[in-house]
Amino acid sequence: MMNDEFAYETHDASLNKKPEFPLVWLLPICAFLVSGWLIYRSASEKGPVITIDFPTAEGLEVDKTKIRYLDVEIGKVTDISINDDSKTIKVTAQMQRDAENYLKKNTSFWAVRPQVGLAGISGLNTLLSGAYIEVKPGDGPHEHHFVGLPTAPVLKTEAKGRQFVLETANLGSLGPRTQINFHGIPVGEVLSQELSVNADSIRLVVFIKSPYDRFVRKDTRFWKDSGIDLSAGADGFKVRTGPLVSMLSGGIAFRTPPEDKVEDIQPEYAMFHLYDNYEQSTRIEYHNTLKYVMYFNGSVRGLTEGAPVQLRGIPIGTVTSISLELDAKTADIRIPVTVDLEPERIKEINKQPNVSNEDMIARLINKGLRAQLRTGSLLTGQLLVDLDFHPNNKITLHAHRGPYQEFPTIPSSLDQFTNSAQTIMDKISKLPLEELTAETNDTLKSLQATAKAANGMLSGTERTMRNADKTLQSADHLLRLLEPGSTTRHEFDMLLLELNQSAASIRQLTDYLEQHPEALLRGKDDE
Repeated sequence: MMNDEFAYETHDASLNKKPEFPLVWLLPICAFLVSGWLIYRSASEKGPVITIDFPTAEGLEVDKTKIRYLDVEIGKVTDISINDDSKTIKVTAQMQRDAENYLKKNTSFWAVRPQVGLAGISGLNTLLSGAYIEVKPGDGPHEHHFVGLPTAPVLKTEAKGRQFVLETANLGSLGPRTQINFHGIPVGEVLSQELSVNADSIRLVVFIKSPYDRFVRKDTRFWKDSGIDLSAGADGFKVRTGPLVSMLSGGIAFRTPPEDKVEDIQPEYAMFHLYDNYEQSTRIEYHNTLKYVMYFNGSVRGLTEGAPVQLRGIPIGTVTSISLELDAKTADIRIPVTVDLEPERIKEINKQPNVSNEDMIARLINKGLRAQLRTGSLLTGQLLVDLDFHPNNKITLHAHRGPYQEFPTIPSSLDQFTNSAQTIMDKISKLPLEELTAETNDTLKSLQATAKAANGMLSGTERTMRNADKTLQSADHLLRLLEPGSTTRHEFDMLLLELNQSAASIRQLTDYLEQHPEALLRGKDDE
């Protein structure tokens, strides 16, 4: 009974089997999702990994050295190691995704460091930020391994302009990065240099920026601009100055004649001659020239190759060579001077048909055209060849067997003066100077004795004049005593008149002898 009283009423319980998600896990899941997104985004933004071989790792650091293009960061160095050849280093860099388009076969990489040179100062910004690697995009297929350049290329970007070739026999101080000026404005630079095929000249590849490249035309002249050009020639001293950079490291300049037209613009890689200086670049080149050989009897010291040949002061040619010849048979020494005459410099009037330039020069020679050496400048002492007409001079030609026709010459004015002076000295040396000197001394002694005698005579004459004056005074006193109108008075008057005339003659004689004492020996000169 007791068990029944305490019996419990039971019912079927329903269980809820749906699991409940704890809120504590929500934060780790969100953090995991954000981290995964960041990792995915970082991985998606990364570009390819490249390697670059450099000769040295100077200034490069892992995770610090940047890779830049146009001062925009496109990558970063992640590792630096030594290559298997133990001569170069391998730089591994992580590039950005946008840099994929720049990674071509001909893309260039180089390290930018501070540099100081004659051409200027570069890379100063790396003093604070450190060295970095710069990129110049190229063409070709995609590439992930590159060989770095030891120095920066001349053209760091794809600048607008054109390239030309300059040919010269002497390079001097010119080289890559040499500045090119046009009217003093920097318009380009030298890219590279190489020997010609025959190794007889040097060719420079130069770049002229746009729009200055359109001034490179058919008659454009390039020359070496040293900054200061001092030349001494037959025309005297000439001084030209250029940019300061050219004075330090050399340079190149060019000019274009104003008569050149736009149609004369030269194509890319056109070849030009590089002259040694400005003076050479201004010379007009004549292709129709006549060569002659001239023989001068005197010294040609001061005459150089390139000296002008002038016709009445106007240049019509140049001296091309000066040599020395010895005739083994006669032991005669000759100096042949070869010149180039340029008939195109002479404007012809009433031009005759069928008359060549050689015939015209021959006619001028028949009329008396001769060559003569003259001093072009007293300061430099250099000579030039002067042509002028001397019809009275005879032609004396040498036994010339060379390929050129001989041009007649006459002695220079200096040689003529020297010969005249030598002739006079020879005549003076033949004179009996000792005998003439002895006779002159004897003559001087005779003149001294004559002068002493003349002085004595002058003293006697003075005494006579004083006595005459006394006589006149006595006579005058006597005339006062004589009665006027008498015969004695008349005779005294006549005597006084004659005495006065005698006294006047004596005075004239005395004055003349004082001025001309030699009259006592030679007599009075006829006036």
